[in-house]
Amino acid sequence: MVDAAGSVRLGAPDQDWARLVPLVEVTATGHGRLWSGERLIETAIGDRMVYRDHDTVLRGDRALTTIRLTDPLSGLSAEATLEARTGAGFLRVRVRLVNEGDAPLRLESVTSLTFGGITDAEGGLDGLTLHWADNDWLAECRWRAAPLREHVVPLSRGAHGHEGRGCFERSSQGSWSTGRHLPVGALTDRQGGAWLWQIESSAGWRFETGEREGAAYVALLGPDDAHHQWRHLLAPGEEFSTVPAVLVRAESGGLDAVFGELTDYRRALRRDHPDHRRLPVIYNDYMNTLMGDPTTERLLPLVEAAGAAGAEVFVIDAGWYDDDAQGWWDAVGAWEAAPGRFPGGIREVLEAIGRHGMTPGLWLEPEVVGVRSPLARTLPPEAFFRRGGLRVTEHGRHHLDLRHPAARAHLDRVVDRLVGDWGVGYLKLDYNINAGPGTENGPESAGAGLLGHHRAHLDWMGALLDRHPGLVLENCGSGGLRMDYAQLSVAQIQSTSDQQDLLRYPPIAAAACTAATPEQAAVWAYPQPHHTPDEIDFTLTGALLSRIHLSGFLDRMSHGQLRAVRSAVRVYQGIRSEIPRARPFWPIGLPGWDDAWIAYGLRGERSTFLTVWRRRTAAGHAADGAVAPHRTFPVPHLRGTHLTPVVLHPAASDGAARWDAETGELTVSLPRGDTAVLLRLGAAAPTDGPRTRPSPG
Repeated sequence: MVDAAGSVRLGAPDQDWARLVPLVEVTATGHGRLWSGERLIETAIGDRMVYRDHDTVLRGDRALTTIRLTDPLSGLSAEATLEARTGAGFLRVRVRLVNEGDAPLRLESVTSLTFGGITDAEGGLDGLTLHWADNDWLAECRWRAAPLREHVVPLSRGAHGHEGRGCFERSSQGSWSTGRHLPVGALTDRQGGAWLWQIESSAGWRFETGEREGAAYVALLGPDDAHHQWRHLLAPGEEFSTVPAVLVRAESGGLDAVFGELTDYRRALRRDHPDHRRLPVIYNDYMNTLMGDPTTERLLPLVEAAGAAGAEVFVIDAGWYDDDAQGWWDAVGAWEAAPGRFPGGIREVLEAIGRHGMTPGLWLEPEVVGVRSPLARTLPPEAFFRRGGLRVTEHGRHHLDLRHPAARAHLDRVVDRLVGDWGVGYLKLDYNINAGPGTENGPESAGAGLLGHHRAHLDWMGALLDRHPGLVLENCGSGGLRMDYAQLSVAQIQSTSDQQDLLRYPPIAAAACTAATPEQAAVWAYPQPHHTPDEIDFTLTGALLSRIHLSGFLDRMSHGQLRAVRSAVRVYQGIRSEIPRARPFWPIGLPGWDDAWIAYGLRGERSTFLTVWRRRTAAGHAADGAVAPHRTFPVPHLRGTHLTPVVLHPAASDGAARWDAETGELTVSLPRGDTAVLLRLGAAAPTDGPRTRPSPG
């Protein structure tokens, strides 16, 4: 919408103009806000921005509309590019700023996307619910919900003549983009309407929502000065582009509907790769198994057992480079195999992996160099993060700046050796330090340095895949601490957690698809020889609707235990062809951390799949009688459909399911606590799928 003065705001023609927000909001030193407070809207530059022109370009089913604005006082111009697709419910926006004035501008915040006028059915805020996700090491994807009015309270605006100064906000801190929260949030109303947003940044982000003229607004940003030490000096003629952000809207269906739309959007956004369709079964030696202490002697039996269980990729995780008596943590960087761990050379193990029909993979933490590594002395000082002229050190590591050619050349040599010479086809790229606000290269701010590095990091990963098209990259940040769609637009797989307690994993596994598509969300399944049959089935079942990551001492298992693992893998191989096109749903809502009953499903083209967990409590300490042995789950999209639920896994489950077509409800009985079941509702039973093996490129 454009008013008579030329101001542009996103909204419908029948919406109250005062409730809407300027299309682009900018703060710069000397050009602050019109109403001081915590908000990053109501800015002087945003208020002065006026319409210049616009155009629309059609690219297949995509429409890209670029709206051009200008601030006559500062000379700053903005181009907001709005992307939509035919039949889709999303709007993606990215803003490009150009200084057309005569003087430099010191930017302090820029919105990627703003929208307002959000109300409940009664035209107010009382019926809106706010949703956000806390995220932490071992405790990822913990969704919270509260009435919006609990955080944005009514202030009797008419008595004061002004809006409030505060808002509800969530932001990242430091170089772990999801070390505190996911860059995703939502508002829902009581009638099933929903607004969902996502910010695509690895280098700082913030969203805020608050009240504006009796309606809710949302502003989505990348890094800013107040929260990320981001400032960007824009000289005359120079330009800056924001990180992208997306808004998803559904008139009905609530969170399931908008997360379904977001899942489709994420699939269209990311770089195409055959791994997204093949979904090979991955075994990784780390979790609850070798824990960073691999040797030839320990690995070869695991390789044989993993191959027999049906794994198609075998990843040697951390420690393969370590021959240091003082430990490897603060000595990493060269990424050479340790002779003491592999007397016959690491290729002996990699070749054994290939002989057992699996693609070899290795763990790598490319962005760090240990303080005791020779590279800390041989690479130039400018190749590392620095602040105040001093090199940044965090947890025994320095951090590379991939904008520097020496840093990038070093990593290119490492990866080309591992992939080109050793035949590695899978790299798990970890990121285990929070390096703080970023790096200062000359006069740049730390936050601007972090954004520059991460853009270079994404470019580096893309170039690796250009050179090695069959290579698969797993994104890991101490589990899920850098789980954003800047990373996942390039990387094929996302580690969801380092959680080692199988009873704690279900809420993470069930909510992981709010952060990544199902086929990108790696969920651990770590059965052990000392586990009971229920425990083995529990840990395996939880990974079957995502991206199964096997671990555990499979080589020490009995024939019966290994048979249970093979059975789960065959089920996965039989249904995996449907996962890349399925949408997630949660029949009883997104899980709470301590919920006893948890359910997560995929709505596919031919079938609906549902995983149900029943925990005694999260820690398994309460008596079985504390939790009812059955629960009813609404599945409204199948209402009126006559079907028979089929238990896919465990094969010998004593769980039962009863379907009521008239009400569209499924009742599941699990007689014992700490058990789980995977059900199929719909098409005929899947057959065992062929094993797939991605080439190393």
